[in-house]
Order: sequence, then C-alpha cells, then structure tokens
Amino acid sequence: MTDTSAVAALVARSNRLGSDPRNTNYAGGNTSAKGTGTDPVTGQPVELMWVKGSGGDLGTLTARNLAVLRLDRLRSLTSVYPGPEREDEMVAAFDFCLHGKGGAAPSIDTAMHGLVDAPHVDHLHPDSGIALATAVDGEKLTHECFADRVVWVPWRRPGFQLGLDIAAIKDANPQAIGCILGGHGITAWGSDSAEAEAHSLEIIRTAEKFLAERGRPDPFGAVVPGNEPLPEAERRAKAAALFPVIRGIASADHPQVGHWTDSEAVLGFLASEKLAPLAELGTSCPDHFLRTKIKPLVVDLPGTAPVAEIAARLHELHEVYRSGYQAYYDRHATSGSPPMRGADPAIVLVPGVGMFSFGRDKQTARVAGEFYVNAINVMRGAESVSQYAPISEAEKFRIEYWALEEAKIARMPAPKPLATRIALVTGGGSGIGRAIAQRIAAEGGCVVVADLDGASAEATATALGGPDVAAAVTVDVSDEDGVAGAFAAAALAFGGVDLVVNNAGLSLSKPLLETTTRDWDLQHDVMAKGSFLVSREAARAMIDQRLGGDIVYISSKNSVFAGPNNVAYSAAKADQSHQVRLLAAELGTHGIRVNGINPDGVVRGSGIFAGGWGADRAAVYGVKEEELGAFYAKRTLLGREVLPEHVAAAVFALTGGDLSQTTGLHVPVDSGVAAAFLR
Repeated sequence: MTDTSAVAALVARSNRLGSDPRNTNYAGGNTSAKGTGTDPVTGQPVELMWVKGSGGDLGTLTARNLAVLRLDRLRSLTSVYPGPEREDEMVAAFDFCLHGKGGAAPSIDTAMHGLVDAPHVDHLHPDSGIALATAVDGEKLTHECFADRVVWVPWRRPGFQLGLDIAAIKDANPQAIGCILGGHGITAWGSDSAEAEAHSLEIIRTAEKFLAERGRPDPFGAVVPGNEPLPEAERRAKAAALFPVIRGIASADHPQVGHWTDSEAVLGFLASEKLAPLAELGTSCPDHFLRTKIKPLVVDLPGTAPVAEIAARLHELHEVYRSGYQAYYDRHATSGSPPMRGADPAIVLVPGVGMFSFGRDKQTARVAGEFYVNAINVMRGAESVSQYAPISEAEKFRIEYWALEEAKIARMPAPKPLATRIALVTGGGSGIGRAIAQRIAAEGGCVVVADLDGASAEATATALGGPDVAAAVTVDVSDEDGVAGAFAAAALAFGGVDLVVNNAGLSLSKPLLETTTRDWDLQHDVMAKGSFLVSREAARAMIDQRLGGDIVYISSKNSVFAGPNNVAYSAAKADQSHQVRLLAAELGTHGIRVNGINPDGVVRGSGIFAGGWGADRAAVYGVKEEELGAFYAKRTLLGREVLPEHVAAAVFALTGGDLSQTTGLHVPVDSGVAAAFLR
C-alpha cells in the first residue's frame, strides 16, 4: 500500500511553507518525502519518493502535483551519469524511474531530493537565504551566521551534479540541518516532515535575524534628489499615462500584458543612489531571472520629468536595451543554443513612479513583478552585510537558454486567439456588453468592464475570474473626464488597451411629436457623443502603444432601417454608424481597425429592452412584451431570434485574427432583415 501519511504530511508542509512569501517565491522551490508503496507488478513493497513536479506551486500543491519515483531506479542513475557536460540527459532519464500512472513531470531538482540521504527534503528560495548566497563573501557569512549547523555549497547549475554535491556534503557533515546554495537558495532536511519544516524555518529565520542585526540601515545608499516617490495621486496618473508607451516597448517582439507595482520596497530602491549599478548586475536566483530577464530597463530621468520627455527617453533606452540584449546573446550562444526569444525588457523601472512588469498574461506579469521585488530584497540583504555578487552572466545565459527550459516552454499550451489582448467594453455589466466581455475572456483576453452601474460591472468582472482576468470601472460615457479615467484604470490594471467595444446605450421609444430635447440629448450623449469620447481615448492609448488595435461599435439595424417612433435612437445609431467609416479612414495608418455590428431585436438578456424599451416596442407592434423576441424573429429571413451571445460572436469574428485586413465594415446580426441590407 502507498504510504498515504507521508504524502499527506508532505502536502501540508508544502502548503504551509509556500503560503509565506518569506519562505519562497511563487512556484519556486520544491519539497519531497520518501516512503513505501506497492509494486503493481510483483505486489511487493518498494521505496518511493514523492516530489513537487515541474512548474507547480508549493502554496497550492496537491497530491496530483507530485511526481512519484522509485528510489532504487533513481539512485541507480549514479552509475550511468555521464558527467556535467551531459547533464540534460538525466532529466529525460527520470521518466524511466516513475512509479505508476499519472502524476506531474519530474523537475530538474529531482536528483537533489532523491540522492540526499534523508526521508524529507526542502529546497526553497527565501530572500534572506539568497541574500547570503549572493554576497561576495557568502561562504564566510554563512559560517558566521550558522557555524557548522548549515554548510555552504558553491554555485552549480541545478541538476544531477548539484544533487551529488549536496548528498556528499550532507554525508560529510552529519551535524548539519541544511545548506546555503551559492547564488541560488537553501536546502534543508529532516528525519520526518515536522523536522524538515522546522529546519527550513530555522535557516530562514536565522538568516533574517542575522541580516537585521548585522545589516547597515541604508544598504542602497542615499536618496537621489528628484527620485523620491511622487505623491500617490500624481504617481498613479503618471503611471497610467506612461504605461501604454512602456507596454508597447515591452511588446515589440511579442505582445505582453502588464502589471504596475508602487510598493514601498520598489519606490525606495528606485530612489536610491545604487539603483543603476545594482540593476545592471541583474538578478541571481534562476527563478528570478527566468521571469524578469537578466536585468531591467531603468529610466535615467526623475519622476518629476514631463510625461512626453520620459516617453521619448524610454524609446531611446529601449533601443540601447535591445542592442545590449542581442550582444549578450551573441557573446554566449553556441551552435546548439535555442534561438533568441526576444530582446525586450520584462521589467521597466521609473524612479518616483514604480515598476512595470510584463508577461504572456496578467498572472505572469504580476508574478514577474513579485520576483523582482524578491530580487530587490535579496540585493538589500546582501548589500547590508557585504556586497551583492550574483552568478556570472555566462551562467545566467546557460540557464536562460537551457535546452530544458526551451522544452518546458514548448510544452505550454498554445495561446488562445485573444491572449495578451486587453479589451474595454462599455455597458459591459449586463446584456450584450456582458456577453461580449464573457466571450473575450473565454478567448484569452483581459477585460475592463465599464458601466454606469458599478455594481453590475463589478459582478461581471468577478464572474469572469477576478483581477488577473477582468477589472471593473464605473463610468458615464458622456462625461469626458470619466472616460479618460476609465482608460487610466485600464492602463493601471493591464497596461493599456487593444480592443474597445462601444456598446453602452439606451433607448426611448416615442413618436416625433412626443420626443423632447431631453430625450434627444440623452440618447445622443450616451451613444453618439459617448462613442466619440471612448474612441478618442482609445486612439490615444493605441497610438502610444504602437501595436495597432480594434474599435468596434455596437450600432443597430436601425442605423439604416427607418422604423416608427424612435427618431432619437435611430439618429444616434446612424451617427455611430458613420463614426465607424470616418475613424476607419483616419486611424488606419496607425494599424487601428474600426468596424461595426448592426444587431436587431436582442430582447432576451438585453438591458435596454428590460428598461422599458421592450414594452414600448411591443406596444408599437401590438404584441405582448414577452412575445417580442419571437415577433422580431418571425419577420426575419432566417426566422431566428437574436441573442446577446450572437453579437458577442460577431465581435470575436472581427477581432480574433481571421479578418485582420478588414476595417470600415458593418456586420448585420439580425437574422436577415431585408430592409436593413447595406447598399
């Protein structure tokens, strides 16, 4: 039988350790337990090891995320190990040591756990431990901090040889509870799960105490005048204004989603005199620089500089960064190296404003920022007691362009059609707008749900998956400042905007003689003026990004069809319809496509129809309100009712990539209303 108690203890220990950022970074480190199971062929007991699989996160680890290996087969690999020059072959060999079906793929650190002679092993990336590991005299500091209770292991790239090194050091130091891995992290062990966890925490907390007691109060040096944090409101406004520019820079090779961080740790580092030299040294722990690249792009202007000046300087620094990254690749690449993945920064630092981090989705961008905060903490700790000295550039390249890392990237699922695209949908809290937001999120996009009803916007954003997928903003689209604020919120949430859907609307069904100027102004303010204001802000952001974009108008078949008793609504829709043509003609040079959709009779789920329009239209046509959808369907060529998801499908068709050469188009979604055919 499988030793379920060992597995349960391992999972519980991993969750406790992984839930505290002082112990390890997100998805960083790994834990293991050894026990017994039953050989499914012979029925005899067999020694097994359960270890966190590749790519898992300790804080959320479950038994399904564990790789399960036979210890006899794993340890027998020592007799066939060809040496460090053929290290990569050993990871493939782990697959032949697996026990049973299912389970996670073994990670590169599997050998460390299997070869160390201890029932339970933890390998973690605490900031305090890495601070000692990256100090120029880290071995000496480790001895001063721990005496012989924790031993030093010189830097070695993760892999089979590192496992052999740690196993040998443990055997030679029976008094030790763990080790500091130069340039990397910590490893601890124990005779049972509780002892391993206690030893891990002892190493981490002892290092924290050592740094706090021995460290200088100003490890980053003096504050540079002009680089102090801007006041919060000014800081947010400047971040929102700069973010589309920065996102465009980070997306020159591959589109990215962004995250902004203005924590005290970040702003303090950006204000210091050691910012430039320390940032240039880059990060050290492999987990750090795989997420953040070897170093960030640092703006060399104060945060008080005008936005236009910082933006211009960003473009200059971007060219320098790209050239430098190309040179870094050229210095170290061999004939067997994977091709360069992109030369744009993953981290951009703007003094006084904050840190902008990027990734293939919001979570990846956020985590990249968290990793650079880890790196800042590491640099602070190392500089407080010594001098920060990360692993060499050549070693960083070997890991960044490792064949194993390339294989890991290749195993990732293909991105969805709207991955990395950031959408803002007006009227997104209900009806057609909500259906559009749902479809965009389902296709991989990030969504800013903008609505006059803030509660409905928040409910929709939450249902879509929360802040890593969607954000809510309350906005009256007829208010110029409110619209600008909505786009600022979109920038701060995800980095900018690529896809805007002008969907907000309302309708008052009245005959001409009963239509007041207030009725006219209200409908034109929301749909005609509102679409203009939203499209103008969208164009500003998209032009700053230099990534092109899509603007979609949800117009109406009434923009071309003359129906009774809705002069104000239909005139406003005709205004929107012509905005599509005008903006398509004007914005094409920026790669911005502008298209429209003409729905008809979307009764079910429609906020407009539920708000009184349905009752009014039913009265006009002499049918019951609950039969209005069926009535509209009967008068169409296809005889089918139009639903919100049909309009959402048309939005996706226009923006999902297959119609990339199309602009200025109006797509009817009306089941065929001959009188509304475009001529």
